[in-house]
Formats: sequence, C-alpha cells, structure tokens
Amino acid sequence: MSRLGKTPIALPKGVEVKGLKDGAVQIKGPKGTLNLTLPVGITFKIEDQMMIVERDEVLSLANAMYGLYRSLLKNCVIGVTEGFEKRLTLIGVGYRAAVAGSKLDLQLGFSHPTNMEIPKNIQVTVDKGTLIIIKGMDKHEVGQFAAKVRSLKPPEPYKGKGIRYENEYVRKKEGKAAKAAAK
Repeated sequence: MSRLGKTPIALPKGVEVKGLKDGAVQIKGPKGTLNLTLPVGITFKIEDQMMIVERDEVLSLANAMYGLYRSLLKNCVIGVTEGFEKRLTLIGVGYRAAVAGSKLDLQLGFSHPTNMEIPKNIQVTVDKGTLIIIKGMDKHEVGQFAAKVRSLKPPEPYKGKGIRYENEYVRKKEGKAAKAAAK
C-alpha cells in the first residue's frame, strides 16, 4: 500500500473542493479553477480542512493509481494557490527571446526567427532577453511548454550553447582538437 497516498492534503484558506459527477474533482482557489478526473475505485473526503484520498482495495488498478492521484490532487491545490514556475536560460552569442502578443519569439542562431504560440493558461515573461520565466496553474502544462521551448535548441555538450533550465548542469565533452593536442 502506498505510504504517500495515505497522507492527507492540507487545504489552505480560500481553496474549495467539489466532487462532480463521473468521478471528477473541481478545485477552486485564488488563481483559478482546475478539474481532475479520478479513475474508478479512487475517491476523496474532506475532514477539518484536510483532503483524504481513499481507494477501493478490491480493484488492483486503484491500488496502483492511489499515490499518483494523491500527488495530482496535491499539485492541483498548489497550482490554484501558488502556481508553478519554470525558468529557462538562453546561452549563446546572439541568442535572445521576446514576448510578442501571444507568441514567444526566439532568436537561436538559425537563419530564421522561431515563433511559438503561448498556451492561454500560461504566462511567459522574458527578463534581460535571455531568461524565460514560464508560470501557470497546471504543473503539467507549465512543464510541457518549458520542455517544448527547450527542445528547439537543447544544450550541446562541447560549448554548452542552447536552452537549458536555470539550474541544469551540462557536462561538457573534450573536443577533437583538444584530444590531439594532449598526445
């Protein structure tokens, strides 16, 4: 049995949880509303500003999904109160970013500018032209959009140029010329 699934989720003030039909959960907070559909065999109850996730012990699928859906519900609660944020850094000569309306304009050393449509639930800001800050309520959407931006020019291992997460470490390789000079 999942130890994580048993721990209750604290509901901060201003968070409202409502069960909808078909096993869906609606979580409202200061930043907005998120919906999550629970699988068959997983339910929840609220006691003393705490959400407790319960499972049907007969269904093996419910046993497998118990801890996962508790974490997803906790992420929804965090999302509607605080939100999530990812920071990407552009490293390279001439690499810069700008937000133009609902598009993210990236100059990444290609012969053409790269434009990406920003999803409507996500806020993107650019600081000093090289730091992209992605914010939103849904952890999955924020992470997915950050991964899409990073995939346009992932950091290469020789000079470290590209788009990387703010605290990401890129292990650099020795070049061919450096190997020949060492011999």
